[in-house]
Amino acid sequence: MSAPEHASTAPAIGAVVYFSSVSENTSRFISRCRLEDEGINVYRIPRRMDEEPLSVREPYVIVVPTYGGGNADKALLPQIKRFLNDRVNRSYIRGVIASGNTNFGDAYCAAGDIISRKCGIPLLYRFELMGMPEDVRKVRSGVVDFFTALNAAHTNHHPQSTTQGTAAHVHQ
Repeated sequence: MSAPEHASTAPAIGAVVYFSSVSENTSRFISRCRLEDEGINVYRIPRRMDEEPLSVREPYVIVVPTYGGGNADKALLPQIKRFLNDRVNRSYIRGVIASGNTNFGDAYCAAGDIISRKCGIPLLYRFELMGMPEDVRKVRSGVVDFFTALNAAHTNHHPQSTTQGTAAHVHQ
């Protein structure tokens, strides 16, 4: 199991896994959310394919940017696919948050739509580029509320609380 990039400063209630390219837009957004202060471990998918793959062994929400310049077939980068194609990593996914560019038209936040569909998980939120302060606030509180509800449902043994992303490989 990989160590979090930012470990929770309190007992962890869940995790966020994210990918950010050289632009660092998603990384800056995640940093502004300060999720580790809310009991959320934060993991980063390696940018380069020759780096050690990320291995996450706790329930997480994945935050992904959308690529492809409006071509939904190119919305997910190979690094994200590699992470999700690991069966054990995929078994812990619980939700997805996507960023995108409204200039992409119908392909706006397409990466989130693809992951939601392929992994059978909810698309929790969409934001544009680096997000606005309101997006940071909504994601921060939304992720905490999501895991609080998920953990409460799990504690109460509700079958719907164990939804896992078990779909086939993520190819698009």
